[in-house]
Amino acid sequence: MKIIRDPGRLNRLLKALSRSGKSIGFVPTMGALHPGHLSLIKQARRDNDTVVVSIFINPAQFGPKEDLNKYPRPLKNDLALCRKARVDLVFLPDSEIMYPEGFCTFVHVEKLANILCGATRPGHFRGVATVVAKLLNIVVPSVLYLGQKDAQQAVIIRRMVSDLNFPVKVKVMPTVREKSGLAMSSRNAYLSEQERGNALVLFRALNLAKVLIRGGAKDTVRIISRVKQLINKHKNVKIDYIAVMDSMNLKPLKRVTGNCLVALAVYIGKTRLIDNILI
Repeated sequence: MKIIRDPGRLNRLLKALSRSGKSIGFVPTMGALHPGHLSLIKQARRDNDTVVVSIFINPAQFGPKEDLNKYPRPLKNDLALCRKARVDLVFLPDSEIMYPEGFCTFVHVEKLANILCGATRPGHFRGVATVVAKLLNIVVPSVLYLGQKDAQQAVIIRRMVSDLNFPVKVKVMPTVREKSGLAMSSRNAYLSEQERGNALVLFRALNLAKVLIRGGAKDTVRIISRVKQLINKHKNVKIDYIAVMDSMNLKPLKRVTGNCLVALAVYIGKTRLIDNILI
């Protein structure tokens, strides 16, 4: 496994591999790797000749009151996990390389970036889209691997890839969960033992929505109301949003007539967690 910090060097190496007919699978991360990330890496390993993982805590997607400085940075463990998963190349740039002095170009995916998580985290998805665009230009992969847990992010990146004609296939893999049902997330590390217990309400709430919809419920206002009732029974839990949407374009649905995405964001104490389910 090679660790490369220079974008130009990585780009030259990967372009040479691509010219020789090698397929390249790419998994972008902010580190603090968990089984969710590893599932993406394993899929990339199965599908491709070369696997690239980036580890970069992107400052552009953090707001002024968010947890950039507190974000976990277990780099030694992350690299060990990458080696074990047979990653070929780890891209490990620093902020000065990715955002040099004078940097002033950003990617904004209109409409999709200002709703749901974007409504309470202004600028977040502009930062996400910008860094992923930069990474795609550097790595030039055959396939980009994303997780379904970050459903809005996946929809936004798919839209950006399509709109800007990036020559890459986007593959969104299922959410990986703990045995309890809690979705794997780097932010789970912030939870106390009691808060981890409270966090299970996210999965229970999504399952309630699934039971209601598969049982014939159509009115999304009533579905959301039932989900809210369940969540509000728990102390120290605050709802950011609950939404029932079209899974392809995130348009809110008044009635469920086919497949849909139910997504929610909830504060467990001071920690904001997201989760979703495709129905």
